[in-house]
Amino acid sequence: MVDLSRRNALILGGVGIGGVAIGGTGLLVNQQSVRPQASEAASGATFVQPTELRSSNGVLSVALEPSSQNVRIAGKDVRALSYNGGVPGPTLRVRAGDMLNVNLRNGLTDPSNLHVHGLHVSPQNNSDNMFVTIEAGDSFDYQYELPDNHAPGVYWYHPHHHGFVADQVFGGLYGAIIVEDPEEIPATRERVLVISDITFDSSGTIAAATEMDKMSGREGELVLVNGQRDPLLSASPGERERWRVINACTSRYLRLRLDGQQLTLLGIDSGRFESARNVDEVVLAPGNRADLLVTARAGTSTLRALRYDRGKSGGMMGGGTFSSADVALATFTVAGADTAAFPAVPDQLSPTDLRSSTVTARRELVFAMGMGGGMSGGMMSATINDRTFDATHVNTTVQFGSVEEWTLTNTSTFDHPVHLHVWPMQIIEQDGRPVESVIWQDVVNIPARSTARVRVKFNDFSGRSVYHCHVLDHEDAGMMGIIEAR
Repeated sequence: MVDLSRRNALILGGVGIGGVAIGGTGLLVNQQSVRPQASEAASGATFVQPTELRSSNGVLSVALEPSSQNVRIAGKDVRALSYNGGVPGPTLRVRAGDMLNVNLRNGLTDPSNLHVHGLHVSPQNNSDNMFVTIEAGDSFDYQYELPDNHAPGVYWYHPHHHGFVADQVFGGLYGAIIVEDPEEIPATRERVLVISDITFDSSGTIAAATEMDKMSGREGELVLVNGQRDPLLSASPGERERWRVINACTSRYLRLRLDGQQLTLLGIDSGRFESARNVDEVVLAPGNRADLLVTARAGTSTLRALRYDRGKSGGMMGGGTFSSADVALATFTVAGADTAAFPAVPDQLSPTDLRSSTVTARRELVFAMGMGGGMSGGMMSATINDRTFDATHVNTTVQFGSVEEWTLTNTSTFDHPVHLHVWPMQIIEQDGRPVESVIWQDVVNIPARSTARVRVKFNDFSGRSVYHCHVLDHEDAGMMGIIEAR
């Protein structure tokens, strides 16, 4: 029997994530019921966007303070982690060529730092440097210089201090970054949807993860949109909204549907498609983002995350199956007078295609999980090429300016979403099937027991960075390597 939730994630040219189902008929989708979250009814609160901070005259300077605070999440007062008192933190809007300055003061009791996920900026010095440690109570000044030709799209920021990443992101530390289009795409309005999950204990504080949670990758009992549970959005028929969707969950895959509405996908991660694509659903692995146009049709629709099978434990710790349950994320009500139709989205410049480029080197990265070593006294190991992360060891050295082809092999029974910092990846082949269209992502899902081939151009920046599984518990357990371009 075919598992349709996984088959749909492979429809677009064999791409595992973000996969989309194209067209309006013949769907390979089970219409499944949506369960309320944590045995509660819909919250009914009006959709709220995070605070926005915009660049001016080519510069955006912001102060961020992560700390444990009393905040309001899903309509309740709880204790969580927060940037500047908000969950999510403020949305940062910049343009290609801008300078983004961030003063990060660590108000946590543990060390932390900052990663600008997906931005094509330097990994050195005080830019997107994963080897900076900001101790509790200390501050650090980051400076990110975006290239003049930086790709527009939706990005995000979150902590990245090894060993603390999953706890800090799960606790509420994340926010959106938008790189604006050179020419605006006409829309009635724009919405930022940061989707995350979290679990609270009976005292209203963040529940601790068990070893089983860490091995499988924890999923929270509450799934949130901008810190809200099932918020209400409204529009008039014919209006076109632009939704910037971020999967900020530590492990949860989001198989998104909005039945009854017209969805047009502009791109995944920083990979803008040459032509916008009408879709029925979008699958986002942890760390993926979607740039969507929603053309409103009269009626009430539910934004849903349908079941996605992330794999099995393969006999470890009970041998269970780990599948994200169906969840209602938001309610979209369309009523009133019809509005004038919007023009079709113009085509973009053709994305760079590395398939005809000279390949300087080929290498394989093998992602594996097993018992013994790596975390919590030997409960689990999570490795790349049989090694766990070592901050003193450079795993991969590449030539600056070169094009490499990587085979990403997943020998485990879990899906692993692979994230490469600084340099995006062009997906060439998925599980033995060539990808016909040009698709660029910075998080590429590798389903259990499968392989993918990608090509990477190590341009613009030299220095050390990292690649890792974006199931953040797996990253913290050691599934991360250091790469140096020189």
